[in-house]
Parts: sequence; structure tokens; C-alpha cells
Amino acid sequence: MQRRIIEGLGDEKSPILLVVKMITKEKVQSLAQEVLLVDQFIVDITVGAGNVILVLVDSDSGISVGECVEISRHIEHSLDREEEDFSLEVSSPGLSFPLKVVRQYPKNIGREVEVVTLNGEKQKGILKSADSTSFELETILKEKIAGKKVATAKLIPYKYDQIKTVKIVISF
Repeated sequence: MQRRIIEGLGDEKSPILLVVKMITKEKVQSLAQEVLLVDQFIVDITVGAGNVILVLVDSDSGISVGECVEISRHIEHSLDREEEDFSLEVSSPGLSFPLKVVRQYPKNIGREVEVVTLNGEKQKGILKSADSTSFELETILKEKIAGKKVATAKLIPYKYDQIKTVKIVISF
């Protein structure tokens, strides 16, 4: 529980005290899990200062705005605004968010991604395969062979625990 004195209200002898009850990430996760369909999953949940809640959900086959609305309504109706004031946003991660859960990788096979490893190395390529422990990236390397530049494809395996971020490359 967080306590704050509201400046400018009350007086020095009797200030008005505002008690803000913080909503936990675990509580939001539990509420979201209650309404997720079989192929839907939680990507991330954040609960910030002032109970600003962001829930990112996805699905193996893609998630619609209507499905996000259903999840949002369930969470909102399960929380008591009289007891805990909050702001809630439920959405899909979108292309600007990095891949955070292993379950996101198979649905993005064939897309161009940028991988940043824990030691800071960057590599762009096509996500070719993914399983529960690793994924493969196909990159195009330009090598000089007999004085000519030749482009060759190379598969690079990565384990998820070697990765800092993987983002989808947006190209127009």
C-alpha cells in the first residue's frame, strides 16, 4: 500500500492523506489467464506507477481488436475502481516490440529480424526455424571468391539464453 499526502489540501495539522492500493502483476496475469483462448498467450504485463497497466497478448494465429477488448473488459470488471484506481490497456505487441516469449518465434518464421546477442553483436536475417530452445537465422554473407563478390546464404543457430533482443525488421 502506498501513502501520499496531497499538497495544497488540508492544513499542516490535518493534511489529507491519499491511500493508493497497488495492483500486482500476478493479479492481472491471473485475471487475463481466466479468459484466454487455447491458442492465446500473454507476452508481457507491466504495472507502473499510479496503477498504469499494460497487458500484451498474442495468439498463434494472430489476435483481433475484439479479442483484446474482451480480455480488457474481463480484467476491468474484476477490479474494483472504488478500492484501486487504475488505467488499463490490452493490445497485441505489434511490430515495434521485441519478441519476448518463445511462442512468438514460430509465427514469425519467414520474416526478417534483427538479433542482438548478450555481448552486443547484431545480425539481420530471415528467421528460418524455431523450437523450444533455439532458433536459426539465415543471413546473406558477401565473400570474395576468385576476385569476385559472391553472396552466400548461411544459417546461424542461436539459443534463446544467448539473446538480448530479437525485433522484426519493418521494411516498406
